[in-house]
Amino acid sequence: MKKSFPISFEFIYQLFALIIIFIIVHAAYEMVIRPKAEAILTLQAAMLSEDKSQVVERSAFVMIRDYEQEACFILMFWAMAIMIYKSIATIRHRSLLQKDLVPLSEGVRILPEDTRELSRQIQALPTPQRTALLPRALMAALHRFQTTGNIQDAADATHAYCNAESERLESDLSMIRYIAWAIPSVGFIGTVRGIGEALGHAHKALEGDIFDVTTSLGVAFNSTLIALLISIVLMFLLHQLQSLQEHYVLDTEEYCEEKLTRHLHRQ
Repeated sequence: MKKSFPISFEFIYQLFALIIIFIIVHAAYEMVIRPKAEAILTLQAAMLSEDKSQVVERSAFVMIRDYEQEACFILMFWAMAIMIYKSIATIRHRSLLQKDLVPLSEGVRILPEDTRELSRQIQALPTPQRTALLPRALMAALHRFQTTGNIQDAADATHAYCNAESERLESDLSMIRYIAWAIPSVGFIGTVRGIGEALGHAHKALEGDIFDVTTSLGVAFNSTLIALLISIVLMFLLHQLQSLQEHYVLDTEEYCEEKLTRHLHRQ
């Protein structure tokens, strides 16, 4: 008996996406962001040592230079990669709604003995299409109608398949929801770390040197700010994906009703 591969393609995609995103983001931080941020901070420290009334401008490189912000960007791009994968899969399956999988003329009725031929036409689809929600829901309705001859049973089978798919899609979004929760938490870790560093430099502030204290406080506030902004963007994209999937399921159920269920007839 042939055993199926225990790891899905989606899991492999997510794993490699995380590795590639980590390498790219970390390289950008080590080669561009942190060197520029350090140069800006060094310049600001020199300016303040000469004139303490000097007002320094906030730099985007300084705001995102710390490890917490780097982790937030890695998580954000990883979540976006997962959402892109799921969006493409949904759009590809949704394209089946444009096809006439049950080719019937207006007014034609389907009897229980006609379901076998219609089932063969759906089973002839390529495997990636045959495993989508629409063919499976149509097959379930046809098999139920063939077995029981009851139209309501066929409609219930379609509805059950659509409900099960909706719950599965909802469950598949759990990783993205976890990432959206984890990003603000990482930001709060940076806040705690920054405040701790600021307290460690308190003795310098008492001597009149507040640059290290303000830099550490900048770590605290910048990490939270960046994390919250990323979380807002990520939640918006998540809701768009969820809306796309919900409309896909609803449109599939409507397709089954329009193209199949209303044509069913006992005798």
